[in-house]
Amino acid sequence: MRRAIALAARGLGSTSPNPVVGCVVLDVNGRVVGEGWHRRAGGPHAEIHALREAGERARGGTAVVTLEPCNHTGRTGPCAQALVDAGIARVVHAVSDPNPSAAGGATTLRAAGIDTESGLLEAEAARGNEAWLTAIRLGRPFVHWKYAATLDGRSAAADGTSRWITSGPARADVHRLRAESDAVLVGSGTLRADDPQLAVRGRDGDVTQPLRVVLDTHATVAPTARVLDDAAPTLIAVADDTDADHLKDRADVVRLPRAASGRGLDVPALLAALYERGVRSVLLEGGPTLAGAFVAADAVDKVTGYLAPALLGAGPAVLADAGITTIARALRLDVAETATLGPDLRVTAYPRRTEEN
Repeated sequence: MRRAIALAARGLGSTSPNPVVGCVVLDVNGRVVGEGWHRRAGGPHAEIHALREAGERARGGTAVVTLEPCNHTGRTGPCAQALVDAGIARVVHAVSDPNPSAAGGATTLRAAGIDTESGLLEAEAARGNEAWLTAIRLGRPFVHWKYAATLDGRSAAADGTSRWITSGPARADVHRLRAESDAVLVGSGTLRADDPQLAVRGRDGDVTQPLRVVLDTHATVAPTARVLDDAAPTLIAVADDTDADHLKDRADVVRLPRAASGRGLDVPALLAALYERGVRSVLLEGGPTLAGAFVAADAVDKVTGYLAPALLGAGPAVLADAGITTIARALRLDVAETATLGPDLRVTAYPRRTEEN
């Protein structure tokens, strides 16, 4: 199963709006005879790739899959039936499929006399598929907030300069996060200050460029902004009462209601609009104001902080007003991983959602 989980991870960034899935097929003697993963939306699923590699050696064997085999016909046929047709005798899957339109594969397998088990390394497999599972359960994209800061929590110096707080290895890792995401999101403030391109660079192999999303309430994106180049598709989100006709020939535009606070755009409306476009995972790269808006909306599902061994003493903090006024209301995080990248420290954590948050 751990091998299947590792295979599934190869599809990150390429399968949306489908999940990432890995499959390992064993013959009757327990030897690996086929492996596969879901490589792109609309293409064969993991089970199909593994069964093709295994051929007749799959008959009487075992299929180990990270997600319950699907039971519906979409752009491809049902994987549950493909396993039955291949003569598989046993199927072990980690996570049951929460998608009503595709669930029921285990029932089909059992009805065909196949020994079926679930729950093996479930938490580990679910973490690898966290974006898709969150999107299915909540009906909105999974939001991963990434930031870079000094050890004293500054995202820029007092004069506004921020290039470069972190080292080359840390910045390269950000391109990995972009490549694994469906969309990269910034606000107009970050666009004016840094003029980021937001495309994936420096990655080997074929990369599906994420949708570049800019929250620009007043439609102030400069015509020379790098985000308007042809490196990747771009979506500009503006207020529904803003004149944005000058942008329609340069990028897709979506009109959204303003936030109830009167500052910026409504975060749930933005996420709903992205979900309708097939976006299941968002990398939030905006500045402290945008991050604060997402935290206030309880719309951050994962946090990755790149911390540089440096001190500034002044300058903007990584997080602005998030509606938290007392320590008792602090958004507590559970640290999942720490790693060093060059001189920097990467911390990955998940919000600990409680009744107090």
